[in-house]
Parts: sequence; C-alpha cells; structure tokens
Amino acid sequence: MEAERSQRMGNACVPLKRIAYFLCLFSALLLTEGKKPAKPKCPAVCTCTKDNALCENARSIPRTVPPDVISLLFTSNSFDVISDDAFIGLPHLEYLFIENNNIKSISRHTFRGLKSLIHLSLANNNLQTLPKDIFKGLDSLTNVDLRGNSFNCDCKLKWLVEWLDHTNATVEDIYCEGPPEYKKRKINSLSSKDFDCIITEFAKSQDLPYQSLSIDTFSYMNDEYVVIAQPFTGKCIFLEWDHVEKTFRNYDNITGTSTVVCKPIIIETQLYVIVAQLFGGSHIYKRDSFANKFIKIQDIEILKIRKPNDIETFKIENNWYFVVADSSKAGFTTIYKWNGNGFYSHQSLHAWYRDTDVEYLEIARTPQTLRTPHLILSSSSQHPVIYQWNKATQLFANQTDIPNMEDVYAVKHFSVKGDVYICLTRFIGDSKVMKWGGASFQDIQRMPSRGSMVFQPLQINNYQYAILGSDYSFTQVYNWDADKAKFVKFQELNVQAPRSFTHVSINKRNFLFASSFKGNTQIYKHVIVDLSA
Repeated sequence: MEAERSQRMGNACVPLKRIAYFLCLFSALLLTEGKKPAKPKCPAVCTCTKDNALCENARSIPRTVPPDVISLLFTSNSFDVISDDAFIGLPHLEYLFIENNNIKSISRHTFRGLKSLIHLSLANNNLQTLPKDIFKGLDSLTNVDLRGNSFNCDCKLKWLVEWLDHTNATVEDIYCEGPPEYKKRKINSLSSKDFDCIITEFAKSQDLPYQSLSIDTFSYMNDEYVVIAQPFTGKCIFLEWDHVEKTFRNYDNITGTSTVVCKPIIIETQLYVIVAQLFGGSHIYKRDSFANKFIKIQDIEILKIRKPNDIETFKIENNWYFVVADSSKAGFTTIYKWNGNGFYSHQSLHAWYRDTDVEYLEIARTPQTLRTPHLILSSSSQHPVIYQWNKATQLFANQTDIPNMEDVYAVKHFSVKGDVYICLTRFIGDSKVMKWGGASFQDIQRMPSRGSMVFQPLQINNYQYAILGSDYSFTQVYNWDADKAKFVKFQELNVQAPRSFTHVSINKRNFLFASSFKGNTQIYKHVIVDLSA
C-alpha cells in the first residue's frame, strides 16, 4: 500500500514540474524581450518626424539619427570636416542635404552604404576639391547639387570632370574658382584633355663609390649593360642589372691607365670596346665569349691620337666607323673604319686644333632632300666646325662653322617632331640651344652656365630633357615645353663636377647615370607620377 501511494504522488508531480518549467521559460522570454535595445532617439541638435530629420548648429555629424529616416538636412552647422562612414546605419536614406555650412573637407568614404540615396546636395559650402570616387557605390543617385563652392580645377578634380561626362545623374552647373586660367569656367564644359596631370622626376636610386668621366650603355646577348670610364683607377667598369636585387652590380672590367672613354660597339653580334687613355696609348678590346673575358686585339696609332677626349661610333652605308676627338696640340682628330678584321685610319679631320668633342648627326639641306651624315667638332681654339659626308669620295668635307660661339666645349644633338636641335656647352658664358634651319643653326635659347662641361639632351619615353651640369652649383634639369618650343626648368640635382649624363633603360625601368669627376657616380630613377590618382 505504501509503495502504491508513493507512485501515485510521483505521477502527480510530473504535470506540476512541466508547468513550472514553462513558467520559468516565459519569465525568461519576458526578461529577454525587455532587454531589446530601444530605437535611437532624435539627436538633441536635430528635429525629427517619422521620415525626416533637420539638424542645425551641430559640431559634428550625430551618430544616433533614427535608422528609418528618408530625408536628412544639415544646415548652418559649425563642423567643417566630414569623415568616413558618417551616415552608416541609414539604409533607407533617399535625400541628403548638406547645405549652407562651412564644409571644407569630405572623406572618400563619407557616403559609404547609402545605396538608396537618390538626391545629394553639398551646395553652398567651402569645398575646393572632392576626393576621387566619393560617389562610388551610390547606384541610385539621380540628382547632385554642388553649386556655391570654391572648386579649384586642378589635377585633383580631373576625376570629377570625367565622372560628369559619364554619369546618368543630373548635376547642376558648377564653376571653377581657380587656377586663374580656369576661373569662372564651367566645370561641366571641361574635358580630361584640359588637365596635364602626369609629372616626372629623377629620384636618387643608387650611389657608386668611385669617380667617373664617360658612361655608355649597350645591348649584348639579350641583356643590357653599362660601361663606366674611371680616370683615376684606369678601369672600364662594366655593370649588369641584378633582376633579384633590382640594382646594378659589377659584371667585368678592363684595366688600363688614366682611362677617359670606354666606347662599346657591336658588329655582327661581336662586342668590341674602344678604350681611350691619356697615357699608355689607346686600344681596342674584343669580348671573347668562350674565355668569358676581354682580349686586346689592336692598338690605336699613338702618333695621331695623343690626348683623346671623346669618341663617337656611327654606321654609314653598312660600314662601321668611329672617330676620336684629340685635344692635344700635336694630335689629329681621326676617323677609323672597320675592314672586317679591325679598325684602321680612314681620315684625319683636324690637326693641332685641340678638339674636345665630336658629334655625329644627320641633317638635310632642305625639307625635300634626304638627311646626310654630318660631324660637328668642338674646339677650344675656334668655332664649332661642321663636316658633311661626301658619298662620292666616302669622306667628310669641311662645310661651315657655327659663328659667334667661342669656347664651346661640346655639342650634342636631339630631335623634336623631325626638327634637329643642338645643345652647345660653354664653361664660361651662356650655353645655347640652336635649331637647324636648312643652311645653318639658329639661336633658340640661352642658359647661364658658369662652370659647365656637359649640356646633355636625352629622351625618356615621350619626355625630352636637357641636363646642364656645373662645377660650381647644382645641375639643372630642363624639360621641353612643346607649346613654347623651348626648355623650361624642371629639377635640380646635386652632382659634384658632372661630366656626362646617360639614359639607361632596363625592363621598362628608366635610369639616369650621372658621372662625377670629384664625387660618387650617381644613379637616378625616372619616376612618373599621376597627380590625378
């Protein structure tokens, strides 16, 4: 009997336990429901209705705007900067007016997340620019009002011009306040072609711990090399590009005495190097690919070449030549011709004139005639002399000189749109840029050049530069201005006693090698910067 009574009591307790469980669960649900966050209240600086909010005299964008708001207006507020994600948590916002404030800066991601935004007004603020892609992601945008701002129409605003040209949104007319050439110009009427936003510069890349005079570059066996003449060690130092470290490293050298020029020339895939020395004679070396070294194959006659100062190589009618400018009182500037086995004296141009430089170029007498080979010799004892190639005699003949140009140390040429120009270097007085007019060279531009021994034009991609070195001040880099048809100052480089500037291109990288007679040889990288990016 007692057992049965216990069993009945246990069975009666089961429903009671279940009821107690559900009561506890219900109580817990009530507590949980009570802990749900309340909807954000209208900020103190705003006036809110069900769908709209008006905010005035705020010091910053409030973070507690009701999430269901559809229209939001900020006016007469004191903040002047709007940061990223300023309107996060407003997925239903369709109309945003930020008007008649003193906004000076807006971040790129200010409007991120406003996928429902239809109308945006930033009218009557103090904006001078807008960050690129500020409207990115606003896929529903149909109206934009940017009137009443002081936009500076420079490269930072180029993206807006491009956006205005492609957007489907309606944008009210807006105007430039600067720069002066665009003041009061309608931004909607500009095109991307009105902006020149690509700039370049030479940035220091590498120092080579030795002095140098001449620097040349050449391609050989599918690789690019640089050869540097070191006058004090008497070496020709060959450099190659390290594809892993992204720097130039030593490849080989030719040891000599007081080396002034190391001139490479490749004939039928064979590399030769003409080594000009002040003492011990000048020589020609051949690269032996089997022995993997340079071997001397020829001496250059010492009776003619006593004090070499410059070497130029050139090819006329499938024949290879090189010419040595000799600066001694008793020497001869001489042309040498390749005969299949070596280089031999072909023509002596100048005796006892102390030539300091020789330049090979091709110019035409009239626009209708073909260009013919010419040489220009610079000398400390007379005006630069121009020699013209005579096809019948296979020799150069004295044609004319460049008048009113005393003490020209060197002449280097370049071309712009088919026209031939020369840069004339003077140590004392003004260096010059001159243009070939069909019968003579005509003055184009003068550059003050106290202490200059190099005025080197060089082209990198579509950029034409001229670099004027100085022993007493900074090196001046000039850039060719196509509209003005002359060089304009571009950059200064600090090179001690520069003697040559050479463009080296490797794997789409462009470098400027600057030789120095008193300091380290310097390497600069040519950097292109897009100011509109």
